[in-house]
Amino acid sequence: MRRSLRSAWLKASTVYEKLVFGAWLKYEKQGEDIISDLLSSCGKCTKDFGYIDIASEFPVHETPSFVANDTFFLRSNVSFRIGDEKITCDRRKIAGLSAPFHAMLNGCFTESSSDDINLSENNISPLGMRAISEFSKTGRLGELPSSLLLEILVFANIFCCGTLKDACDKKLASLVSSRQDAVELTEFALEQNSPVLAASCLKVFLYELPDSLNDEQVVELLTSLDAQQRSTMVGPASFSLYSLLAEVSMNSAPTSEKSVLFSKQLIDCAVTIRQKMVSLHQLGCIRLFRKEYDEAEKLFEAALSEGHVYSVVGLARLSQINGNNKDSSYEKITSIISSHTTPLGWMFQERSLYCDGDEKWGELERATELDPTLTYPYMYRAASLMRKRDFESALLEINRVLGFKLALECLELRFCFYLAIEDYQSAICDVQAILTLSPDYRIFDGRVAASQLRVLVREHVENWTTADCWLQLYDRWSLVDDIGSLSVIYQMLESDAAKGVLYFRQSLLLLRLNCPEAAMRSLQLARHHASSEPERLVYEGWILYDTGHCEEGLRKAEESINLQRSFEAFFLKAYALADSSQDPSCSSTVVSLLEEALKCPSDRLRKGQALNNLGSVYVDCGNLDAAADCYINALKIRHTRAHQGLARVHFLRNDKSAAHAEMSKLIDKARNNASAYEKRSEYGDRELTKTDLEMVTRLDPLRVYPYRYRAAVLMDNHKEKEAVEELSKAIAFKADLHLLHLRAAFHEHIGDVIGALRDCRAALSVDPNHQEMLELHSRVNSQEP
Repeated sequence: MRRSLRSAWLKASTVYEKLVFGAWLKYEKQGEDIISDLLSSCGKCTKDFGYIDIASEFPVHETPSFVANDTFFLRSNVSFRIGDEKITCDRRKIAGLSAPFHAMLNGCFTESSSDDINLSENNISPLGMRAISEFSKTGRLGELPSSLLLEILVFANIFCCGTLKDACDKKLASLVSSRQDAVELTEFALEQNSPVLAASCLKVFLYELPDSLNDEQVVELLTSLDAQQRSTMVGPASFSLYSLLAEVSMNSAPTSEKSVLFSKQLIDCAVTIRQKMVSLHQLGCIRLFRKEYDEAEKLFEAALSEGHVYSVVGLARLSQINGNNKDSSYEKITSIISSHTTPLGWMFQERSLYCDGDEKWGELERATELDPTLTYPYMYRAASLMRKRDFESALLEINRVLGFKLALECLELRFCFYLAIEDYQSAICDVQAILTLSPDYRIFDGRVAASQLRVLVREHVENWTTADCWLQLYDRWSLVDDIGSLSVIYQMLESDAAKGVLYFRQSLLLLRLNCPEAAMRSLQLARHHASSEPERLVYEGWILYDTGHCEEGLRKAEESINLQRSFEAFFLKAYALADSSQDPSCSSTVVSLLEEALKCPSDRLRKGQALNNLGSVYVDCGNLDAAADCYINALKIRHTRAHQGLARVHFLRNDKSAAHAEMSKLIDKARNNASAYEKRSEYGDRELTKTDLEMVTRLDPLRVYPYRYRAAVLMDNHKEKEAVEELSKAIAFKADLHLLHLRAAFHEHIGDVIGALRDCRAALSVDPNHQEMLELHSRVNSQEP
């Protein structure tokens, strides 16, 4: 999403779009100030998407030229009387400010032949008129207080003085420096149709998201605008603005009144059919959550009439809520399924809500078959088995999804299962994993804090010493039990152990579990709790590396090494260098760095990782004997993943059976072993490969290699339709770049130019710079009829 927003920001055609998309990017990046600070410490400036010079983006107002009647300009001055004061002005200059002034001083009006004109009834003060006179001569407004600028702006509007109004508008905009300034000036800006001032006020509100939406005055201003006011404040970007505001509001309080109001504005701003149906459906969902069922039904019906298929789901749920027979809801969902050539998993999951028994079970099985990433079917089946007191099957079912998707609701359900069977040791493991991922998580529909339940469960489990915890961590890490390892680290963090090291280990586990946001949070905590400057620099290096700033990460590693030679600093430098450099000669440097790391003090968990990485570098250099020694030494200290590296050495020595056997050892030891089955598939015959890849898909349906392999085999056997179907099956729930690329190539091969183009465009939206995809798109595009 960020890449798309950034592209929208870069390609914005108006200042309003730049403002909204820039603010949206800033909102998405909230909490990442540390990265900007770290980059600044490396001498690298980051682009602040939130900042934009509003005034400079607006065109300068040009005053139209008027044909002068020199008869009236023989008298060079004119005096404007305001109360008891007279302000003498240059008649020609004042006449040049606008058409009304030109007509007044150069036309057939009484004032045209007068040297003394009374302006006392025009709401302008003598001080304001003097400023106007000075502006007419110099084209500039001096340092004037905002109250006087407001007065002049009103006067400029009355007398249609475009350049004067433009100057006031921009001058006032430059004075908006706080949210309170913006609140006070917004209404005036809208009344006086001052786009620069209005946009500058909006910039302040957007720059302070989400906090600004906790200000009732801001919400009142932004939710009460009519079409003309929206046009003044945000031009043609109204729909984008209210999409952002509605999202921010719903993220914090989905059923709040402000979420309703922003969504109403979104509907009012909708122009295209797509915009209308999305905004109507969104407000329908909010109304449904608020239990405002009649309003929700109207909105879903309106969205459906615009073509929004998902709105049928809302209507089906409302039908059941209103006490209607389940058959009505069932038929609504059936109509969706029947209208789709290739129905999706969520459709069957939704229909399962309106049937019972074996039929419900069958619907959920079909949902899992079409989309194995849906968590509800696993949870329902597991809970049903638990009710039948089939504890083992219930745990096996919930473990199926937890094996590839660390969903909090599934961890919560398994925690409840363990409580039910009084397996408190496993229960404490799951609740501590939950708290690692979400420290404020609440269980039982938000009624009880997970941390409270943990306190209760702790009374039923044995307390471990620090030494016990390290032994447990070592055992679970060796078994590739990532959730168990997370739980142990959570418990260790309560002790006096070095917290920086523990948070760092936690971040590594969370990355392996595909929880990047939680991993970054842990890495930042590691930095905060670092016990020394060199240690802090290492964690800063990892933060920079993990956010794509490899060069700066390397620099932090070098700074750390200069202060103190340490395992982690050398390891970081080696890891970042190996990943970023395309120069084959850098391999020797990486080897040297890893060897230096191994000379430094560290525990066996990290030494095993370093030996494993060193083995990989030796393999890439063709030094198989040295690689084998590294992997064997890693295995001696129970770095289980080294089996995979050793298998690769066997394979490169033309011993496929030994490679297969080595991977079998990893499969037997590892708790999470989908990747091991996938790797072993490379070392067996075709039937064994097929069996292993089927197991991979059962254990982790999100891994794409098995689908690609099966599709390629089908294509080799001239089963083009089946090959495309195999890829489509996975793409339906994971729009992976490699899957889209392969399917596009298959479409091209069978002459389906439209299908190939569709996949090319979808893939390029994921990665616009993918070279092979760009070449395929160019080739296919030239064939389009």
